[in-house]
Amino acid sequence: MELESLLLSRDAEVVRVLRPTLEKLSIEVEVCQDVKKASEILISEKFDAVIVDCDDLQGGLEVLQCLRATPSNRNSVTFAVLNGKKTTTQEAFGMGVNFVLQKPIRTLNASRCFQAALNFMERERRRYFRHPVKMLVRVVLDEKELRATSTNISERGIALMLHQALPKNATPRLQFTLPETKMAMEMEAEVAWADLKGHAGLRFLKVPQSSQILLEKWLNERMEKLPADKEKLASSSAEAIR
Repeated sequence: MELESLLLSRDAEVVRVLRPTLEKLSIEVEVCQDVKKASEILISEKFDAVIVDCDDLQGGLEVLQCLRATPSNRNSVTFAVLNGKKTTTQEAFGMGVNFVLQKPIRTLNASRCFQAALNFMERERRRYFRHPVKMLVRVVLDEKELRATSTNISERGIALMLHQALPKNATPRLQFTLPETKMAMEMEAEVAWADLKGHAGLRFLKVPQSSQILLEKWLNERMEKLPADKEKLASSSAEAIR
């Protein structure tokens, strides 16, 4: 599984040090030198890490400040590159930045920083990954049982197709068995969104530990098998849990 990062900087030395450091950790790097273009990219594409040269690139700080408002990257792991003169480390963390790199950047320090961030990046990748899957799901609501078909599933929720619309904010119980497993799963969920055609996204609420472990293992196995292009598609499904 190759992680993806966006590096926003015009500093050739920053790019020279960070690109090989990230690539050695199997983190693909997209370098952008323009603030406006970077903002547009962050709206439409998902990155596991966003690295911004805050102090030596006009508008860089604003990119980080606005990042949490972008649906695609609000939970991305963020790195602020500072020059020690303008923005302080404390100010950067106050804006929600996860990690700080100080110029001049050395390969050893950068490597340690990204190594420390890997677990956060991989965990977030697993959280937003949605695997397309078609299976029968029993939806129990107000003592009535409805039959639904899933379209995708993640660690946090599931997208369904039903013969009738689900009421918004309802909290049904779900029952299903993941393909290639024998363990029946039952959990509470809430309707995150629903339309009049019977499409709905449900967010898991109370998941038994045994079911959570099984679901995470099942998703990890399928994520590792996916080619990079298909993984991107699965992660940005139109019927995602919103």
